[in-house]
Amino acid sequence: MDFPTLHTERLILRAFTQADAPALFAIHSDAQAMQWFGSDPVVDQLGADALLAFFINLPHMAAPGMRWAIERRDDARLIGSCGVFKWNKSWRSCSLGYELAHAAWGHGYMRESLESVIGWALEGMQLNRIEALVHPRNTPSLRVLENLGFAREGQLRQGGYWLEQYHDLVQLGLLKHEFIQPQPKLTLA
Repeated sequence: MDFPTLHTERLILRAFTQADAPALFAIHSDAQAMQWFGSDPVVDQLGADALLAFFINLPHMAAPGMRWAIERRDDARLIGSCGVFKWNKSWRSCSLGYELAHAAWGHGYMRESLESVIGWALEGMQLNRIEALVHPRNTPSLRVLENLGFAREGQLRQGGYWLEQYHDLVQLGLLKHEFIQPQPKLTLA
């Protein structure tokens, strides 16, 4: 399948290119932005290049997925990424992952991105279920997912390991019929 470009009111979600390497390094080397990501921050451009190659090749892997670069429309700045991975076609399910540059937190960009990606994935990939794992102290991320219809299903004790320690993770799941679609904005004539 061709990599889809998704458009929202303020964002363009597109395929990654090699030109994104410096911006991806800036995001993934920021320890504060990566505290909840689930892996250690990258320490050099080689690490960012490897991550970029992973994102670009994700659609061609054994358990494929799609990872979108999140770009602001107004300044064409890469502010993060989001996508689905571990696509199990026969089970019609996958996992969700995302991160955002620290300077872009608190503006609703991730919700806007996820609404578009989830809507596309449920239809385009014929999914019934999307899963997510979130650190229990990552309240903004939990709130975004729950506002989109995700339900907490349990906690994985020491389910993740990064920054030289184990972390519990909240398991969330979204079924297709539970997805809370964004409401169209009404304008008065």
